[in-house]
Amino acid sequence: MRTAAAPKFYETKKFKDKVKQAIVFIVVLAGSVIVNSLVAYAFAKIRFKGRNTLFIVVLSTMLIPGFVTLVPQYILFSKLGWVNTYLPLIVPAFLGSAFFIFLLRQFMMTIPNELIEAAVLDGANHIQIWWHIMLPLTKPALITVAIFSFNGAWNDLLGPLLYLNDESLYTLQIGLQTFKGTVQTQWHYLMAMSVMVLLPVVLLFFFFQKHFIEGSNIATGTKG
Repeated sequence: MRTAAAPKFYETKKFKDKVKQAIVFIVVLAGSVIVNSLVAYAFAKIRFKGRNTLFIVVLSTMLIPGFVTLVPQYILFSKLGWVNTYLPLIVPAFLGSAFFIFLLRQFMMTIPNELIEAAVLDGANHIQIWWHIMLPLTKPALITVAIFSFNGAWNDLLGPLLYLNDESLYTLQIGLQTFKGTVQTQWHYLMAMSVMVLLPVVLLFFFFQKHFIEGSNIATGTKG
């Protein structure tokens, strides 16, 4: 009697769960870059009534500690039925970040307004200007935001620990905690996995460090 062949690794549920987790990080990164660059473009290049006041309000949100909004946010996501899904980890990335908006706005302020005026004369709307002019010219700042976003999502422990109950949804940061016990800690496994988890962040910075440093310097008004 022939036995069924063992499924290949890429066909297993474990592999599919890891792919879903990777997609979460990619979506968070993309959402953070797109949304924050759109808002930053509006504050930097579009003149509208109350722009400066609204920008100050956005910056003031940086003064609110994250733990203050933790309980209301959990109650909201719970009522929406998002607990034990990746949505609480993804959706906040599409709501903007005051720090990223500030960083991108400062970079966009260095771009001459004549480019925007020339594009308007050619019939381009704000979305076209943002896509074809602002994004290519703000590449260093966008890479900086992408690195910060990926690093924040990749190293986030509190979010997955709070919203994810199913072990199949656990991220690597929670997986690291399984090597710690009340009686004994498996240090050899913990150290090995810590290096593996740290590796993507190090490689990301290594390959894009030039753009990262350039984006940080120009956005903060320093030279180096």
